[in-house]
Amino acid sequence: MTETVISPAREPFRDPALTPAREEEAAELTPFLDALRVPPVLRPGRTESAGYAEAVAGGGIEIDLSATWVRLHSQLPPTRVWTYGGHFPGPTIEVRRGRRLRVAWNNRLGGDHPVTAVEAKPVPGGPAPGDVPGRGGAAPLADVAALPPWTVTHLHGAPTGGGNDGWTENGVSPGESQLAEYPNDHRAVAWWYHDHAMDITRWNVFAGLAGMYLVRDEEEDALRLPRGDREIPLIVQDRNLDLDEDGRLTGRLLHKTVVVGQDAHGGNVTQAFTGPYTLVSGVIWPHLDVTARWYRFRLLNAANARTYELRLIDEESGEPVRGAAWQIGTDGGLLPRPLPLDGPLSVAPAERMDLLIDFGRLRGRRLRLVNTAPGVRHPQVMQFRVAPEPVRDSFVLPRVISTSFRRITHESAPAHGHRLIVLSPPGTAGDAHPALWEMRRAEPGEVPVPGEGVIQIKGPDGKVRTYRRGARAFDDTLGFMVAHGAWEQWSFLHLGGPMHPMHIHLIDFQVLSRDLYPTGPGGPFDTALGGTRSPLEYGGRVPVSEGDAGWKDVIQVPAGQMVNVIGRFQGAKGRFMYHCHLLEHEDMGMMRPYVVMPPEVLKFHHGDDGGHHGGRHHDGGHMG
Repeated sequence: MTETVISPAREPFRDPALTPAREEEAAELTPFLDALRVPPVLRPGRTESAGYAEAVAGGGIEIDLSATWVRLHSQLPPTRVWTYGGHFPGPTIEVRRGRRLRVAWNNRLGGDHPVTAVEAKPVPGGPAPGDVPGRGGAAPLADVAALPPWTVTHLHGAPTGGGNDGWTENGVSPGESQLAEYPNDHRAVAWWYHDHAMDITRWNVFAGLAGMYLVRDEEEDALRLPRGDREIPLIVQDRNLDLDEDGRLTGRLLHKTVVVGQDAHGGNVTQAFTGPYTLVSGVIWPHLDVTARWYRFRLLNAANARTYELRLIDEESGEPVRGAAWQIGTDGGLLPRPLPLDGPLSVAPAERMDLLIDFGRLRGRRLRLVNTAPGVRHPQVMQFRVAPEPVRDSFVLPRVISTSFRRITHESAPAHGHRLIVLSPPGTAGDAHPALWEMRRAEPGEVPVPGEGVIQIKGPDGKVRTYRRGARAFDDTLGFMVAHGAWEQWSFLHLGGPMHPMHIHLIDFQVLSRDLYPTGPGGPFDTALGGTRSPLEYGGRVPVSEGDAGWKDVIQVPAGQMVNVIGRFQGAKGRFMYHCHLLEHEDMGMMRPYVVMPPEVLKFHHGDDGGHHGGRHHDGGHMG
């Protein structure tokens, strides 16, 4: 996927999930057999249920992390999972804007880790190892089997103090509690909470530790959008499952990875996980019965690493459904106007999409939501069964969604500084894993050119700028120090490899531009050297799609692009993180800390701020 969220229609299109032979390959599971499960809604102050309860004296709530057994599909034995509040996914927490909430995340987990991890071997000419159920004779990885229930919960998207953000190394063990406070001072939005434990997030989230968190406000109320049983979270994930000695699915969660090399310390580097079974809110390939009315779906991609290209298909004709689906919001809240979804919708890990579907124009039909991404073995995601009876529905799609939204451009951006982050390709300087480099501007003659960790860029103004790497590993010295209240432009330059969905904790941002810097074999960047042999050449600009033009906290960064985003670091202070949201990449080093401090305090800091460049536009060269 390049920059687009809504891609042009591909004609003609036929749903490959309709092919009977493809369904028979799905390890004997029947698609659309089971109804979608909707997680319970937890409205603090009004709800008490098993696994989470009001803590009246503390003015907050308690949520227990506990192990339980669930059925991912009625043709499967029960699966052991880790949960928030006994539910997989966790309860949908719903709050009002500005109403502070304290949560005690109580670790009540016990027993073995519910995920079996194995190293898978590719078969020449065969399917991808991750697409095949079962371990294939591979022994479980003993180090993963021995993992304790060590967890830390992060409320993704929330502006909250660094001490409440779920710092990745501040995990808690069974019998301990993580205490967090969330101000909820944000426009109406869909956030989500998930485990963020250092080095093992991939397995803890895989085990089930995720749920949605909705903030409501008066602007959203005034739209009178579908609510209640017509506002439904769709939490999309992919999983693999183990087989017994007779080749039958056991229901046991299976994390298969392919080792592609070693890192600088000799540790195994593996491909990011993808699996054959798509779960929606904890059910494999579910169906949902709907009436012929408008529905609102809060879509979250909670997969470890799979990017979905979603499209709604008429089951009888196999043709795409047009004119019935609209996008009204992104990660950071409502869009200014509804966007038609007549083409595929690209949703990367951790991205959220606020969707409306008018089933009134689809009465009596069966529809399939499918994944049209190339190479997907089982494209089916879920089925909608629309009742044939007409229903009176007073909702009318507004032409304007958010009147408070303001688009930021290079020309209208407030005065801001700039930071450059390079996403290096696999194989750079002998490291098999892609890495995240924090870059600092180098003055002429300051560093040898060419050199390892040195990047030269010729911007659209024709000027060549030289940057040196300041940090690349999570444990390297702290680099970025940000003044609270400051606007900053961060530029993610991807020099080759898989798309990285980049996430910055604490803030929302907007995409200013997507600039092309073609890379590849024989190009300016030399992977053996670990730097550029000649300057990277600006190759033009890709238009920012309407979906990407909203407020975001995750952005897709494909190879060969510099994606320039801008945001204001306000609302909280402390130590935060930014990282790739492919969980395997995050766990293997594509994550770095940064600190937000009061500007008056930052003046007394004895280090530097990590290469921040002030000014109306960064470096005076308007590189982005």
